[in-house]
Amino acid sequence: MSSIRKIMITGGHPSPALAVIDRLCETHPDTEVVFVGRKYNNQYENSESFEYQEIQSRYIRFIHLDAGRVTRIFSIRSMMSLLQVPLGFIQSFWIVMSEKPDTILTFGGYIGFPVALVGKLFGIPIFTHEQTIHPGMANAYISHLSKKTFISFPQSQSYFSKNSAVLTGNPVRKSIFDTHSSTLKIDSNIPCIYITGGSLGSHAINVLIEQIVRKLVETYIVIHQTGNILEFGDFERLQTLRSSLPQELQQRYILRRHIPDSDVGYVYAKSDIVIGRSGANTWFELVALKKPAILIPLPWSAYDEQKKQALLLADCGAAEMFDQSGKSSDLLELIHKILDNKIAYETSYQKLSEYTPSDASDRIIQEIYR
Repeated sequence: MSSIRKIMITGGHPSPALAVIDRLCETHPDTEVVFVGRKYNNQYENSESFEYQEIQSRYIRFIHLDAGRVTRIFSIRSMMSLLQVPLGFIQSFWIVMSEKPDTILTFGGYIGFPVALVGKLFGIPIFTHEQTIHPGMANAYISHLSKKTFISFPQSQSYFSKNSAVLTGNPVRKSIFDTHSSTLKIDSNIPCIYITGGSLGSHAINVLIEQIVRKLVETYIVIHQTGNILEFGDFERLQTLRSSLPQELQQRYILRRHIPDSDVGYVYAKSDIVIGRSGANTWFELVALKKPAILIPLPWSAYDEQKKQALLLADCGAAEMFDQSGKSSDLLELIHKILDNKIAYETSYQKLSEYTPSDASDRIIQEIYR
């Protein structure tokens, strides 16, 4: 595999994909990288996705794929998405046939599966990475097509063949360690809260914060990443709320649809606590940076994976878990509790040293080029 001229990267988890891409461009600059993903946040809106924006900023070729998905929740939208599944396979066929990659690396998800299956039919070596403790539906199938399945958690070993599973850890973006920003300036003398719903944002988290943000900014600086889903209008509504605050407090409420890679390290460095989902990428970034957190698991995540991941941090004392159906007033009390005991939460991360390999991207690249 040392003669890889072109690698196709795809899948539903952009953060680890970006980490591998950045490292791959450093270690193998002669290898062409092409990314297959979704240009828009969903099929009903024309707001550009986080992955599209980040791939474009790296001057890497991006190919949009209209793949449908199979969900566990029945709705009109889920039925419409299901009807798009055949289209996804047809598009994947033409993409793979025209691009002729030497290898394909997927990061799971409904985008990754059709590309992996078509690649296998063309005899192209397939590699996949699983971010969560319990594999998602797509990766459960992709693993049977893969030469190697890279896993993030030791607990995932039992779900895959011993011959194909390789424990690499989860690649984290290099940018989270870059503590400079050209666009933000945050007062280090005021405690700072970073709220994130992941690349798409979280309507439930946005609503929880909306109810207590006036109280929060009286004491803290709040950096709130809302996401860019137009359906709920969260960003616009919260912008209106911000405008109603006194001028001094407006400066303490930093509202963004996305936190770009160029700013995310600075935001993490300035933050005393992080509030967000407990997806694998957020989880590993918190562990890498030893940040106290309030984790709000996605209730319908497959196999309760987000709850399991939140409990790993909560049980060791590094974070607290909060139900998204809980009261905002209880969330406010929990924020105060953590910030009053910040050092205790930070030191608890010492118990999680086995989950912090610093070379996950290198391990994946070495296996692909082996």
